[in-house]
Amino acid sequence: MGQDVTGLHHVGHVVRDLDQAMERYRRLGFTVAAPAYPVLPVTPGGPAQPFGVANTHVYFPRGFVELVAVIDDADRLPGDARPIPLRVPDDKLPGLRAAVRATAANIVSFLRRFQGVHIMIVDTPDIDRVADRLTADGVGHGGVHDIQRPVETPTGTRMEPARYLEITDPRLPPGRVPEGRIGFAENTPAEAPRHRQQHADHPNGATGLVECVLCVADPALPEWERRYEAYFGPARPGRTARFDRAGVTVVTASALTDLLPGERPAVLPAFVAYAVAVRDLPIAEELLRDNGVPVVRTGPEDVFVPADAALGVAIIFRQER
Repeated sequence: MGQDVTGLHHVGHVVRDLDQAMERYRRLGFTVAAPAYPVLPVTPGGPAQPFGVANTHVYFPRGFVELVAVIDDADRLPGDARPIPLRVPDDKLPGLRAAVRATAANIVSFLRRFQGVHIMIVDTPDIDRVADRLTADGVGHGGVHDIQRPVETPTGTRMEPARYLEITDPRLPPGRVPEGRIGFAENTPAEAPRHRQQHADHPNGATGLVECVLCVADPALPEWERRYEAYFGPARPGRTARFDRAGVTVVTASALTDLLPGERPAVLPAFVAYAVAVRDLPIAEELLRDNGVPVVRTGPEDVFVPADAALGVAIIFRQER
């Protein structure tokens, strides 16, 4: 169980203001790619208009952090944002608009809970195997989706095939679980990392996404352990359950302050932190302090930026091992 999981694919940081989020991430020492947004006609043959959500990425050689915001006013899109036309046959247009609208509705509902990380997607080399395993274990999911996603390359933006699966909860709308949105994505094709290298050189020396932390109510920890073991394989138990193959940690509310002093979840359950590896932790810490970013040291190999200074999520910087 869980042998088909190979780490984190990405986390999604849902924000109210994409411009503000990009500026904040740059102060944190990350290189942020140019944002993009989909455009679709309202009716077949009509003019294409911004629709749904805008996003940008902090890329690593493997994995990324997505910054995502709802398009509620086209005039508030970042000035360097790129439109991505979504082209479908006329008879498929209503269905696509409905799907994009549902995604945007989920993002709005996430923001009503709190601004921060609501999306965690895990990497797999064999998503069909994951789907079969989850089905056999009675885990609800929406099946494997084959999509085309925009990828920035040295010669421009191109559409690249991608495959993903989302865990479902029958009590909630599609694409939602109590903690937000979680799922699996099949490994990016081998050539894709070369295209992201231009954005993967970060002043803070970050080299990869290595952990995502979920905080839950103390009495609920056994239930969450059972659930996540079905998704990701066995955990190292305790007041923090660590699912090493996925890079996921589940911590009780009472133990959170031991892990991240001073942090409190906005609600429960909630993704409260994620961690990135850095080449040289003292250099990363010095950059953060020079940029006026508050930093808390938790050990010889870890520091973190509190959620209050990082738009609702604590960001851990960890010495690369």
